[in-house]
Amino acid sequence: MKLEAVVVSINYSDFLKHTLSQNKQFFDKIVVVTDDKDLDTKKVCDFYGVECVCTGLVYEGDSKVPNKGIAINEGLKRLDLDGWVIQLDADIWLPKLTRELLDRFPLQKDHIYGVDRFMCNSYEDWMKFLNENKKPMHESWIYMHTDFFPIGTRLVQYKGEGYWPIGFFQLWNPNGSGVKTYPTHKVGFDRTDVLHLKQFKKGKRSFIPDFICVHLASQSHAQGQNWRGRSTAKFGPKDDSLTEVPKKSIWKKIFDILTFVLDLFLNLFRKGYKSE
Repeated sequence: MKLEAVVVSINYSDFLKHTLSQNKQFFDKIVVVTDDKDLDTKKVCDFYGVECVCTGLVYEGDSKVPNKGIAINEGLKRLDLDGWVIQLDADIWLPKLTRELLDRFPLQKDHIYGVDRFMCNSYEDWMKFLNENKKPMHESWIYMHTDFFPIGTRLVQYKGEGYWPIGFFQLWNPNGSGVKTYPTHKVGFDRTDVLHLKQFKKGKRSFIPDFICVHLASQSHAQGQNWRGRSTAKFGPKDDSLTEVPKKSIWKKIFDILTFVLDLFLNLFRKGYKSE
């Protein structure tokens, strides 16, 4: 199968530097889209040799909120669209068997597919997963471990339309389905993915259980906190110097007070000695 990807990364370069190095290997072509002010995302793409589309078109009129649908379509224009396409968020990390498992899965060209995601809510937990984890996600040709992180909520209208493969990972075949563009009439990072999946009828929205991706976050945050643009903290190690400086200044103050008291007693002692 031919597999291409489009990733929107507007002010998400801190996540992209952790995901792009892993994810790029799974695709015949991958394109990252950002706005024309996000130079950090461009630097990450340049480092890993990935095409980056920098455009101001993601903002409509005087809006300061990006239109994710427009951004995705700018990326889709750079793809061949003659095989399968994944719309993938910049903060999503795919496990090492992703491509092999997709190649083996009985995909139907008129369906849209989604997967589950682990929720990793801190840089420290992410480092532990990479450096201290003692078991693989897939083991002994039969086991898939699901206890690395909590698994994110799956959207299922269980009294209505059933499973919804939402926008952090959406896989479809443009030619087989006839769906070659993303909806653009919703500003922000929410809802447009639902409008996209609804271009596929109920029964053609399918779930892939064979692997679970990892969603990276710098902190636990409310649903929708970044839907109108990035507002969460930077993803990276804590700056310990911010806590060290106050500690040093407190000890210095104590030292200064003790020095002052000692000098005071010495001066009083000298004056008393001279008077005698």
